[in-house]
Amino acid sequence: MKDRILESKENYLETILILQNRSGAVRGVDIAAEMDFSKPSVSVAMKNLRNEGCITVDENGFISLTAKGKKIAERVYERHLLFTEWLMSMGIPEKIAAEDACRMEHCLSEESFAAIKKYIKKHGI
Repeated sequence: MKDRILESKENYLETILILQNRSGAVRGVDIAAEMDFSKPSVSVAMKNLRNEGCITVDENGFISLTAKGKKIAERVYERHLLFTEWLMSMGIPEKIAAEDACRMEHCLSEESFAAIKKYIKKHGI
């Protein structure tokens, strides 16, 4: 299973992607509100993501995903959506399905996810 630091990084990048899709512009305060985290925690995480080349921050404090960050975010978000829909198709309430999907999206290998995705699509779930 991936370590907690990597999971946290993936969650931040996924949140930035979701916020960018929703409103276009993203600032640290938006991420803090969306994730219900403190502004200082988000600030530290953004510094780390910037140092890793996953995001850029402009002079006005707006955060954008780099190609590297976007690739990670899109991979995680695809998993999240697929798992949420799959669980809901089995009668799991949306809120619980989304929470469980958030945990599942981080721990599967690429091979297992590809096999599950193929199975779900084949069986029309």
